[in-house]
Amino acid sequence: MDAVVIAGGIPSEEEPLYPYTMGKPKALMDLCGKPMIQWILDALEGAKTIDQVVIVGLPEESRLVGDKIKFYVPNQGGMLNNIRAGVEKVLDFNPSAQHVAAVSSDIPGITPEKVDWVVNTSQQTDDDIYYCVVTRQVMESRYPASNRSFVRLKDVEVCGGDLNVLRTMLVTGNDELWEKIVAARKNAFKQAALLGYDTLVLLMLHVITLEGAVKKVSKRINLKGRVLLCPYAEIAMDVDKPHQLELMCADLGAQVQKSS
Repeated sequence: MDAVVIAGGIPSEEEPLYPYTMGKPKALMDLCGKPMIQWILDALEGAKTIDQVVIVGLPEESRLVGDKIKFYVPNQGGMLNNIRAGVEKVLDFNPSAQHVAAVSSDIPGITPEKVDWVVNTSQQTDDDIYYCVVTRQVMESRYPASNRSFVRLKDVEVCGGDLNVLRTMLVTGNDELWEKIVAARKNAFKQAALLGYDTLVLLMLHVITLEGAVKKVSKRINLKGRVLLCPYAEIAMDVDKPHQLELMCADLGAQVQKSS
């Protein structure tokens, strides 16, 4: 399977990470002596399930390292548009690609083992989208100070992961659905309309299970979706705030020191 790494975000002066980026891409922020995105590329490089990698949002002059890096695609101005551009580029050089792994550039704790788990688990069925979630217990056991937000369902509390698997035709062959997803991304009312107000109410009242929520949303937007309960907190440990950057610097620094 090919992978698309999304790296287009540049923190503005009002955002918490601006002092660490100063107008440069967040993906290139230094983390233990190398760009944060390089940690992700190293994991993809070592993963047995990943063939080639497309980086969206950074120029080729970024001098990132990885034999699997195939193409760089310019920033398209938003995460969902970047995903689409990355998938289209994958199809340019691999027209038979059925699914791609979409990876955020701010989950530096992932390793080849964790990437392989997501891809191998997704290949057990033939769904349109595989969305990784991590339970509160798994996240707080691994990163007690992460301060992640969780969605509380009837049977479990989860947070979303940033390594997921998408059917290529979902992104490139369904313009109407994709436009709705893009339009709803930062609009609460459009999100509610997309999911269905009945589903939204059930979520708010915590009276629907994870499986039940997946079935309702999948039926509502007419796609086959599957949630992967991921045993690895690193899949959802993104770096959005200074305390999370410090947490990952300490964690990865300790790993580097231990292996040297």
